[in-house]
Amino acid sequence: MADQQAPASHRTTTVEKGRFVAAHCSCGWRGPARRARSKARTDAAEHETAP
Repeated sequence: MADQQAPASHRTTTVEKGRFVAAHCSCGWRGPARRARSKARTDAAEHETAP
């Protein structure tokens, strides 16, 4: 029987830099810089469901 580990949890946040905001994850993933906060939040949610 092979060892099966639970998938690592992904904790995402949004980070603002000037006029742009990007989603960042605890796993090291970073989404593209966006002007719309809602799109950065969508990027983060999509990453959490399908890393």
